[in-house]
Amino acid sequence: MRPGRRLGIDVGDVRIGVAASDPEGLIASPLETVPAKGDPIARILAIAGEYEPIECVVGLPIGLSGQEGAAAAKARAFAGRLIAALPGVSIRLVDERMSTVTAASQLRASGRTAKTSRSIIDQAAATVILQTALDAERTRGTAPGELIEGTT
Repeated sequence: MRPGRRLGIDVGDVRIGVAASDPEGLIASPLETVPAKGDPIARILAIAGEYEPIECVVGLPIGLSGQEGAAAAKARAFAGRLIAALPGVSIRLVDERMSTVTAASQLRASGRTAKTSRSIIDQAAATVILQTALDAERTRGTAPGELIEGTT
């Protein structure tokens, strides 16, 4: 397992969920919901400046059929913008199938309603994406997903 913090990012049309791991890369925690309108990259850059991640794990919404659609294209475009904004930080796309469903289920189990979860569901999904990636790396010994060109 590579040591170092990672950021998990769940890209949405309205909100972008951000999660962070501990310095050892063991546990993911929800961090913030960034509005997708305006300049979300600037806020993520500020978060990265504070947390100094070795990597950003961006959720890639692949359909249950295994095909990539419009949402996956948006996630890829967002990851491409992160490359330019965060030199020296690896950007990795990981399959996020069912992450929002899992996050919503976890929030319901903790007693939150759909209405009270709306503002944090994206953070929770980013946490699920990041924790899944951390667990996969710990289990397999290699980082999961697709390393985006232009990163290390």
